[in-house]
Amino acid sequence: MSSIRDRIQQQVFRLNGLAMNEFDLSEPQGDPGLYGPDSVIWRVHGDFPSMLCGGISALLMQMLHPLALAGVWDHSTFRQDMMGRLRRTSQFIAVTTFGNSVDAQTLIDRVKRIHLQVNGVDARGTPYAASDPHLLTWVHVAETSRFLAAHLRYKNPDLSLAEQNRYYTEAAVVAEALGAEAVPKSVQAVEAYLLAMQPELRCDERTLEVLSLLMNAPAPSWQARPAMKVMMMAGIELLPEWAQQQFGFRFSSIGRGSLRMRMRVLAKGLRWSIRRGAYHRAMQRMGRER
Repeated sequence: MSSIRDRIQQQVFRLNGLAMNEFDLSEPQGDPGLYGPDSVIWRVHGDFPSMLCGGISALLMQMLHPLALAGVWDHSTFRQDMMGRLRRTSQFIAVTTFGNSVDAQTLIDRVKRIHLQVNGVDARGTPYAASDPHLLTWVHVAETSRFLAAHLRYKNPDLSLAEQNRYYTEAAVVAEALGAEAVPKSVQAVEAYLLAMQPELRCDERTLEVLSLLMNAPAPSWQARPAMKVMMMAGIELLPEWAQQQFGFRFSSIGRGSLRMRMRVLAKGLRWSIRRGAYHRAMQRMGRER
């Protein structure tokens, strides 16, 4: 049985930033990093299945903004190396959430330097810059709103409104360190922000290509392919209704129920198999877990 758990864990780690082995989340002892073990963000970001589902949903939602999409389209190898892109994003989230203070700041500084080099015009000739505070706020809110939505659906639906607000307040620390401005820090503020942003969003040929690339991303093994399909569809179904409609998706009530049930079964299996994830390593650093 332990060999099955190990194989699943190894395949999972091939999908995320822990496979890069660049930062040690278990050292140095006692360093709380940017948040520490009593934060809400450690709880939300500490559940790998809901984070993976939320991450898929976040990527699609982010790409609905044509300027965010253009920056990735023009300055990234994601079309040739989708999994590499996802690993780097996963690494940033894991280290800034769970890493020690020095490593978290190192990655923030690295990303800020990269952003300064990402400039151009989108498919319709509108100028963009990855360092634009308005764009940074969009990317952040699209991401955190999907992480929290996934956590509420697939991990802890009883997370209180006060804790949800605290999550947004904590997550804003990294967004503001990257240069985002006017970051919404409560459930109500995030809902108002997403409503206000809808006129700037569009689903075009590029957006649909990102969807196709994501849906056809290579699995770490043939055994993992069905699980990835469930995860991808659950991420799409996690999008707000208006975003699902932009992508052309319609889920029946029966289809939604079946998909959510399969995702919950998958999440249970993943939680059983993962014993050395980012949360566990950080808790070990803080002396909370052996």
